[in-house]
Order: sequence, then C-alpha cells, then structure tokens
Amino acid sequence: MRPWQFAPISAFAELAPVWDELNRAMGGLPILESHFLRPALEQFADGRERIFWHGPAGAPDCMCILRPKTGLSWESFQPSQMPLGPFLLQPGANFPGLVAGLLRRLPGLPLGLGLSQQDPSAIPRPQAGGALRTLDYIQTASLPIRGTFEAYWDARGKNLRQNMRKQRKQLAAERIQTRLELISDPGRVGWAVEAYARLEAAGWKLAEGTAVAGDTAQGRFYRAMLERFCSVGRGRIYCYWFDDRLAAMDLCVAGGGGLVILKTSYDESLAKSLSPAFLMREESFRLLFEQGEFDRVEFYGRAMDWHLRWTDQLRTLYHANAYRHSGVALARDWLGRRRARRQGAAALAP
Repeated sequence: MRPWQFAPISAFAELAPVWDELNRAMGGLPILESHFLRPALEQFADGRERIFWHGPAGAPDCMCILRPKTGLSWESFQPSQMPLGPFLLQPGANFPGLVAGLLRRLPGLPLGLGLSQQDPSAIPRPQAGGALRTLDYIQTASLPIRGTFEAYWDARGKNLRQNMRKQRKQLAAERIQTRLELISDPGRVGWAVEAYARLEAAGWKLAEGTAVAGDTAQGRFYRAMLERFCSVGRGRIYCYWFDDRLAAMDLCVAGGGGLVILKTSYDESLAKSLSPAFLMREESFRLLFEQGEFDRVEFYGRAMDWHLRWTDQLRTLYHANAYRHSGVALARDWLGRRRARRQGAAALAP
C-alpha cells in the first residue's frame, strides 16, 4: 500500500480539486464538497485539524479531515452543521485496511480513531471485526423522485392529504394568497439568511440555542456556503409566503443528482391550525416531480414522525471506530457490556 500523507488544514484549498474529484467518484454528495467544507473550516476549525490522503496527491483513494480528540485518540472534524463526517473512500477500496494504516500514521501514536456520521449509500458499512467497530448513529429519511407527483401524493396517508386540503380551504376563506419563491441568486443569499434567522429567532430554536443568527459563526457559515453553491447554480432557498408575510423557508443544496434539505424554519406565530412548512413542502415537492431535475430528496437529520408522512425510505447512518490493536477493541467491548449491565441493574432497582 502507498503510505498515508497529511498536511495542515491550511492546505485544503490547494487539495480541494482532488477532494471534489474523489467525492464525485463516491456519488457527489454536496455536503461533502469543498463548497460546503471550506466555509465550515473557516468558521468552526480550531487550527488542530489535518487533512490526510492515501496514495498520490493527484489521485488518492481515501481522504479525510481529522483532529486530535485526546492524547490517545483522533476524530473526524464534525461541527453540528455538517450532516456527515468528512471521510472519502474510492468505491471498492479496502476500508479496514486503509483505516488501520491511517491510525498507524496519525501523530502521537494514538490508540483510537473515530470516523463519525457515515452514510452507507456513499460508503458501505464495513464488517466489524479485529480492531474495527461500527455502531448505529441515526436513521435518516430520503424521498425518491420518480413517477408523477399525483401518484406519489395518492400514496401519502389520508390524514396528510386531508389536512393539507383543510388548511388550503382555511387560507382561501381568509383570502390569503400563498406563493412559493425559489432563490438561487448568490446576491440574494445574504437577505435570505437574515430572513431565515429572524424566523428562527422568534421560535423554539432560540430557547434551545440552535437558532441561526447572521452575526454568528453559524450565520456566516450558512451565508458563505449558500453563496458558493448558488454561484455554481446548485443552491436552493425556498421561501413560502402568506400574502406579503414570510411563513416558512428551506435552505438546500444540490449535487450528485439529489437535493439536500439542510434547515427548515417557519413562523410560529401563525395560527396553530396552519402548518406553513408542510404547505411549502407539498408545493416544492410537486415542482421537483414536475421538473425532473433531481432523483431524490435527502433530509439527513434524525428521522422523525413527520418525515414518515412524506416518505417511507429510511437508512441508518453509522460511526466507525478503529483501534491500534484488537486488544484495545476487545477491552472497549468488555467495558461497554459492563456499563450496559450496570445501567440495566440500576433501571431494575426499586
């Protein structure tokens, strides 16, 4: 095997074309593109990150961005705004062998390496064994775009279809005109992110501390990232209006044949009988079916009950943990079983 090499994360801009080429070989997920990663690194990296690649710099078969977690382990660069961990693997490459070699190349002789939030549709989940372990992360939903919208809509649950009809009748009775607007002009991204931030600031996400704000690292990330995608024709910001009132928004990026919904917000001060995000989704999904530009919609967050109203397609994202020696993996297995027994005993205690 060719040796692993690494460089400070400041070298990412130079290596970005090679990174994107390898990502395209995996299917071209937009959330693993340099257009997504460069703004994330600019806002959330702390300087300890390194970019690693295996093989010649011009044609590697594996690349990743890691940082030290403790003196004994390394982990993926994984801010909460990134749905997947930045790990790329040429289809057909030897996952266990490459990761074992990577672990031996990491500075500091660490005992473990954590590769978080991997998508089996891009990198098939490897068989656990030896010094490699995998564990479930979350189930996530996707919506295949095939056939007609009418056939898709008829297959949705009766409650969803009736609820949408009821809400549209209510809006018509109140003489409220709805309008779906699609923003893809990079010059309007700044306004859109500020508008999105105002929606979140007025809702429950502000109380939880997860709301987007324009003057924060998170707000700067979304603006820079969406400007990059819009500048190459692959940014999508959906705005849903009730007359002149902004009722809901979706922030999306496209690539590899799919559309990824990154963030959704809505005006929580509207009547509780209205679901502006659902109304927006019905109209935006109708357009996606009619236009035929994409073959799927990806949600990537944890699958919730409301996702299952729109699709029944689920898959499980996973973490992969590699250890320097199989003995370390076995010790971790034993500690995990012991912890589970203690928790079970505590749950049964009177």
